[in-house]
Amino acid sequence: MTRHQKRLSVPKSWPVERKTAAYTVKADAGPHGESGVPLLIVLRDVLGYANSRKETRYALEQDNVLVNGQPASDEERPIGMFDILEFTERDEHYRVFPDEGGRLALTAIDADSAGSRLGKVVGKTQEAGGHTQLTLHDGATLRSGDDQISPNDSVVVSNDDKSIVAHFPYEEGALVTAVRGTHAGEIGRIDQIQVTPGSSKNNVLIEGDDGRFETVEDYVVVIDENFTDDEGEAEPDVTATDEDEADAGTDDESDDAEEVSDDE
Repeated sequence: MTRHQKRLSVPKSWPVERKTAAYTVKADAGPHGESGVPLLIVLRDVLGYANSRKETRYALEQDNVLVNGQPASDEERPIGMFDILEFTERDEHYRVFPDEGGRLALTAIDADSAGSRLGKVVGKTQEAGGHTQLTLHDGATLRSGDDQISPNDSVVVSNDDKSIVAHFPYEEGALVTAVRGTHAGEIGRIDQIQVTPGSSKNNVLIEGDDGRFETVEDYVVVIDENFTDDEGEAEPDVTATDEDEADAGTDDESDDAEEVSDDE
């Protein structure tokens, strides 16, 4: 299996420019599936905290970079929607959140907000002993004794003990954000859930600040009022710029050239 990734074929959610260089780093296996962005891209190309893969590895060895409360050690670890990034030496905290173009961006949050993360429930199964197992959008699984939690609901998970500290039902009137599609990044309240017979996806009508819009149920995530407060108080979203990508292009290609020779 190849260890390199062409920029032209990266997922739309990746915050990279596609025509500034031929290659970029490939995400390792892990959370978020193919949409996960390698941590190297976040540290080097988006935040500019490292200039190369070697510097990124050194930074991670110091255990000062936390992902969802745990030290990160692999520069290719996938980072995705609603993950919490913390830089302990800098006292900086970020939430990964889709911007209006659907690309993943970093939004600065405070330390209290960094203690937990939001997750969309995409699966629910019953276990022996009466426990309920929930599967979240990033592939994580949780045990819950709350039978009221259903698929498409959202939960807030503590980064310390992985317990569920809040539950937000998916229902009409709920505050939601679109995370994919034409309206990615827009926030509003569910006005109507249109149940489609058969195997087709349900549609959702949402009343936003700029008017009503319609999207697919799978593209919607229920959020909390405090979530929007964090967004409003935070610094501007951090995304990769054309200049950043151009500076990183040479390093991407050299890193990838090494990987190709190793494969051969």
